[in-house]
Amino acid sequence: MAHGCDTFDRLSAGSFIMILHSHIPYVLGHSTWPHGSQMLYDAAADAYLPLLQAIESLAAENIAANLTIGLTPVTMEQLADDRFKDWFPSYLDEKRIAGERDEEDFRGRGDLHLAYLAGRWRDHYAHLSAKFCDHYQRDILAAFRHQQDAGNIEIITSAATHGYLPLLREDGSVQAQLIQGISVYERHMGRRPRGCWLPECAYRPAAHWAPPPHTTGAETPYPRKGLEEFLGENGFDYFVVDTHLLGGGDPLAVWTEDTETLGKLWGQIRRIDCPAGSFKTPHRPYFVGHHFEDHPPVAALIRDPETSLKVWSGTHGYPGDSAYLEFHKKHHPGDLRYWAVTDASGDLASKRPYHPEEAAQRAEEHAGNFLWTVKATLQGAPHDGPQPVLVSPFDAELFGHWWYEGSWWLEKTLRWMNLDPEINVTTPSNYLAANPPHEAITLAEGSWGAGGGHWVWLNQDTNWTWRRIYDAELDMRQLVIEYGRGHDEAAAAVIKQAGRELLLLQASDWQFLMTTESAPDYAAARLNAHYSDFKKCAELARRYCRGEWIEQWEWDEFGVIFARDNIFPDIDPLWFRDVRHAAG
Repeated sequence: MAHGCDTFDRLSAGSFIMILHSHIPYVLGHSTWPHGSQMLYDAAADAYLPLLQAIESLAAENIAANLTIGLTPVTMEQLADDRFKDWFPSYLDEKRIAGERDEEDFRGRGDLHLAYLAGRWRDHYAHLSAKFCDHYQRDILAAFRHQQDAGNIEIITSAATHGYLPLLREDGSVQAQLIQGISVYERHMGRRPRGCWLPECAYRPAAHWAPPPHTTGAETPYPRKGLEEFLGENGFDYFVVDTHLLGGGDPLAVWTEDTETLGKLWGQIRRIDCPAGSFKTPHRPYFVGHHFEDHPPVAALIRDPETSLKVWSGTHGYPGDSAYLEFHKKHHPGDLRYWAVTDASGDLASKRPYHPEEAAQRAEEHAGNFLWTVKATLQGAPHDGPQPVLVSPFDAELFGHWWYEGSWWLEKTLRWMNLDPEINVTTPSNYLAANPPHEAITLAEGSWGAGGGHWVWLNQDTNWTWRRIYDAELDMRQLVIEYGRGHDEAAAAVIKQAGRELLLLQASDWQFLMTTESAPDYAAARLNAHYSDFKKCAELARRYCRGEWIEQWEWDEFGVIFARDNIFPDIDPLWFRDVRHAAG
């Protein structure tokens, strides 16, 4: 057993955990370009395939990447979908042909450097097509699973559709999002997940809560469970939060029992008479909760602010370097890119041609700078508890898609770090098994969005979306109270589809795309469509269960909805009704 007062010798400066969180909203069957399935194709070509190749390159040198990869359930379902496997090669072929066409065009103009770059694009997409079709047999998920089974990476899950959990009004909805996430992971990965990525790193503690009054009007607050309670009782060991959420209560020293329950690392924890740390640092793990002794324990890992800024920031971070490939300037048709960032403040017309050799050199320099930053930060972290840990979480799509050279940088960084004797590159499960938290804390409410709160998802432009979500949540719960899973196969199919449409309606992407003005019209249309389809399914279920006649055209309409949004085959409507250990 581990005790809160224990210290131990260390041979390294500390541990380093990199987490790449990957999420694409459900886009298959919901248009293609400029929004829709193109988002999934771009992510697979620019991020997922290069990431797998980087992991494989390191493994070929007997280096385990020790990378943590979050794949949201809705992303997993789409990568496993036969439609994606059939359609994605055509996307790659179109990109390859665009490179060939551009090469001929640039060569005809006498611009040999751009023709050289076009040839690189042609070869790049031809290579990706061969990797996807021949090497991976069109199964990206199987490739990730193989790397996890080989011990090179750890894969974590998330809420089913990346629902913004703190703002959902029903604990049944939170439960359904998380249990569905576990079910998808088990089906595709063949094991239980240890870690959960809370969508948008958004957290809410236990409290008396009511929907924001500008969405539904004033309501009497009612008890809500803290998100850590849902995670603990469903077997999760850890989750990740942003640094500013450490502003909760003072740390309390705890005792850890090293017995597994629910597949977890720890059996239980309790308070002990031992001085806790004098201050809270992002470089150690903590157990979380107001009443952490009343539910299976779950640990929080805290995002390190400095390393995050170095990679995230387009202004102050690596991706804004003048040598890197400019994301926003594209050559039409084909949307291939041939220009460098040049000057982040300049207009697109002033961009100079891209030089891959120069960009590769800058990626190497930035990898060295990141290594130095991690080591310096760990050396300066407190060493009076568990081994210091630096956690750097990022969106996976940054590496290769938004920042083209990001996959190059990632491979160099992981190679050098894994070879550095002063840094223990590890995964959350391995770190926590050796370094269980010595303290329990409460966390503040918030997210990693702009301003640290809920504003990105809840503001004057998105209030209407929550009115629809809340109405559907109440309707789903009442539907299952009345009819359960349904009395026959037809009733069960319709009620389950209502649950799928509710989960899709709850995706955090719709508000994000509205607030950031990335695709507000598409997001609004998607949210309205899922709300409308939910209502159709709920009403159809009620009428059918009451024994009313259903016209053939109504069954045909349901068939269209089912065929388009046929994910989560194992969804259980009772998740929305029967909450385990309801808040008291």
